[in-house]
Order: sequence, then structure tokens, then C-alpha cells
Amino acid sequence: MQRCAALKRLSSEHHSGLVIARRARIVATSPETAWAELRQRFADELAPHFQLEERGLFPALQAAGEQALVERTLAEHRALRDLIDGGGPEDLDAFAQLLTEHIRFEENTLFAMAQRVLGPDALATIQELHEREAGPSCRTGERGR
Repeated sequence: MQRCAALKRLSSEHHSGLVIARRARIVATSPETAWAELRQRFADELAPHFQLEERGLFPALQAAGEQALVERTLAEHRALRDLIDGGGPEDLDAFAQLLTEHIRFEENTLFAMAQRVLGPDALATIQELHEREAGPSCRTGERGR
């Protein structure tokens, strides 16, 4: 689906998330190193991305009556954070699978709904927040590829 300008940056960051998920799947030869790398990339790239969604997109969706979608997405963010905080190398595949499914849900359902129900002002506010507060890795999405 073609993304509106306000969601393009968040959507493009999902590619980085998929790269992280793929990397987590293919590093079985050195799981301890892979887990350490995954945790660092989560902190550098995914955690800031989640925060921007939670501070910009989710309140706008809640105001538009999409509470159930926001609750599901927040629960997935929590599950990913919990896995990073409490998991270990044995959880690489589970993390990769959860992250991949989460990104597909956001791309196919959450962002599609946002484009349908949010007005231009709400979308512009989300875009401005992201442009103002996205960290360097979020802005480029190129780290570690």
C-alpha cells in the first residue's frame, strides 16, 4: 500500500526492523554475539521507533476511536521489550518471529487504518514529531546493513 507522507518514515523504519529480525534468524553459529548485537540494535533503533509511535501515532488513533488496534500494538511492543530484557540467545528465533509478525501487522493493518481515519492535521503532527525527534539511526535506517 502506498504510504502517505506522514507515515512514510515510520514505515521505512520497519525495513530496518525486518533486517534485525532476519539477522536474528541467521546467526545461529554465534548466538551469544548475535544476542548482544540484537539487544544493542533494539536499544539504538527499535526502542526509539516504538517511543515515537507511542507518543505520536497511538494517541491520534485512540482519539479516532481505534483503541483496540492501539492496545494490540502496545501489547506487542511490551512483549518485544520483555523478550529483550529477560531473554537470551535461545530466544533469537522467537524474537525474530515476533518482530516480523509485529511489523507486518503495523504495515498491513495499523498504518492502513491510520491513513483511513486520521485527518491531515493529525498526520502532519505525527510527521513533525518524527522529523523533530527521531534519532540518527531512525532518520537513516541504514545502520548495520
